[in-house]
Amino acid sequence: MPRFLIFLAFSILFLVPPTTWAEDGQVVRIEPVLRQDQILLNADIDFTLGDEQHEAARKGVPLYFTVDLVIEHPRWWWFDKTILSLSQTWRIQYNALTRQWRVGTGDLSLPATSLDEALDLVRHIRDWPLGNADLFTPGSTYQGRLRLRLDTSRLARPFQVDALNSAAWSLTTPWKEFTFSISDATPRG
Repeated sequence: MPRFLIFLAFSILFLVPPTTWAEDGQVVRIEPVLRQDQILLNADIDFTLGDEQHEAARKGVPLYFTVDLVIEHPRWWWFDKTILSLSQTWRIQYNALTRQWRVGTGDLSLPATSLDEALDLVRHIRDWPLGNADLFTPGSTYQGRLRLRLDTSRLARPFQVDALNSAAWSLTTPWKEFTFSISDATPRG
C-alpha cells in the first residue's frame, strides 16, 4: 500500500505541466565598480515568470521583486564583519486605463512598453549605489552574496494566501557569492 501511494504522488506531480510553475533563476554576473569614490554594483539575473504571475500582472496586480545584498569582511579570529546589508525593491504594474506598464523603485517610476521590457530593468541592474568607498579598506578582500526574490509579503492579502499555498509564487534565486577588493591605485572615471 505505501508503494502505491508513493507512485500515485509522483504520478500526480508529473501530470502538472511545468509551465505553470515559476522557474527559479540564477544570478549570472556581479560586478562591483568604483566610480568617483562611490561603490556601484552591476548585476545580471536570469529568471522567468510562471503563467500565474504573468496572468496576475496582466490583470493589474503589482509584482514586487527584491534584490538582497550582503558584503562581509572575513576575519580568521571571529565571525565575519558585515560591511553592508542592503535590499532594493522594484514594483512592476500594468495600468489598464493607460495600457501601460510601469516599473518603479522608491519614488522613481518609468514607463515600459511590455512586461518583458519592465522585467529587463530588474534583470539587468546597473549602477546601484552601495555607499562611499571609505567603507572599504584598499587591498583587503571582501566577500559578497546577492539574490533576487519575488517579494510576496507586499502582495495584496488574497494573493499572499495564494502565494503561501502555491509553489508557483516562490520565485527566489540561490545566493550568488562573489569576492572583490579595492585597489590601492587612484581610480579613474
